[in-house]
Amino acid sequence: MTERSYDFLMPSVNFFGPNVIGKIGERAKMLGMKKPVLVTDKFLEGLKGGAVEQTIASLNEAGVDYVIYNGVEPNPKIHNIQEVKDLYEKEHADSLITIGGGSAHDTGKGAGIILTNGSDITKLAGIETLDHALPPMIAVNTTAGTGSELTRHAVITNEKTHLKFVVVSWRNIPLVSFNDPTLMLDVPKALTAATGMDAFVQSIEPYVSVDHNPITDSQCIEAIQLIEGSLREAVANGHNLKARTEMVEAEMLAGMAFNNANLGYVHAMAHQLGGQYDAPHGVCCALLLPYVERYNLIADPQRFAELAEFMGENTDGLSTRDAAELAIKGMKQLSDDVGIPQTIKDIGAKPEDFELMAENALKDGNAASNPRVGTKEDIVKIFQAAYDGNLDFSF
Repeated sequence: MTERSYDFLMPSVNFFGPNVIGKIGERAKMLGMKKPVLVTDKFLEGLKGGAVEQTIASLNEAGVDYVIYNGVEPNPKIHNIQEVKDLYEKEHADSLITIGGGSAHDTGKGAGIILTNGSDITKLAGIETLDHALPPMIAVNTTAGTGSELTRHAVITNEKTHLKFVVVSWRNIPLVSFNDPTLMLDVPKALTAATGMDAFVQSIEPYVSVDHNPITDSQCIEAIQLIEGSLREAVANGHNLKARTEMVEAEMLAGMAFNNANLGYVHAMAHQLGGQYDAPHGVCCALLLPYVERYNLIADPQRFAELAEFMGENTDGLSTRDAAELAIKGMKQLSDDVGIPQTIKDIGAKPEDFELMAENALKDGNAASNPRVGTKEDIVKIFQAAYDGNLDFSF
């Protein structure tokens, strides 16, 4: 890699480990929070002994007032962030605490964006479009995971057009993140699998991204090895604290990596699937991963051969190309092992939508860092391969 300069972004403070959630009130007080909006969903709000209940207990102990927004939904929409903004202003709140997975964090970020940078968030889609700081934000993470509690990405769905768009800015990064693996012991198998595969994709894409650097490489390698060693166990037995802890470590490392090395066509295309069919983001990413990386392989076979080794594949005596092919096989195997559907057809994808989704995928902010530069026709072909379940497609 040619020597170049690069920056590295992450929250200023990150709490990790069992029971760290008890420190939220203390940290909120240190940040001068007087009345945060707690951004979460109805399930988490009603979960006895869960993240919301523990957050409230910690805030009460610290003497910090709060108000709750419980309307977070998967693939957060513009109306969700507007509802948070309206509540924030009505209650004279001064900060945000997001509690949940990526949808909660993106909802909070989106609300923060329109509170300080203009009411029409669609005009702010893109990279570093924000002129003003968001309100102070703490992110309490309950899935492993999207990495959204650590990153500068806010992914929002326009419910009118069914298109997802991304606002990428260093201003979106929460001031403090909390990752407490004890909060994840009751996460259902399907959600564990979907979010775990999202973390896996977010450790693969930065490794082959044109923007990778030595720091992000090391984070990707460790994240891949942790996920290979713990995701299956976390899905099989959700109360395996060791597996849950390793998955949290992995999703944090992957989040830090892609926050700085960016992603690629998997996420650019997954955003179109999720927006068009309201499908879970992690499932969309997992379904597309082997097909996109099959397409990308010729751009840097050596990097893919290295991925195969990190994933535990036996590459002894193999050529670089043959070793690289094992990486693609390993990606599909992990997805199958944790119960991800077989094709994008299984989540409602329709071939007649592929051209428009391909066109929009190439406009997505993640597309520019993909290792192979593609055309709309290429992206349509990848969508079709993922629809047919054909990993032997060629260009």
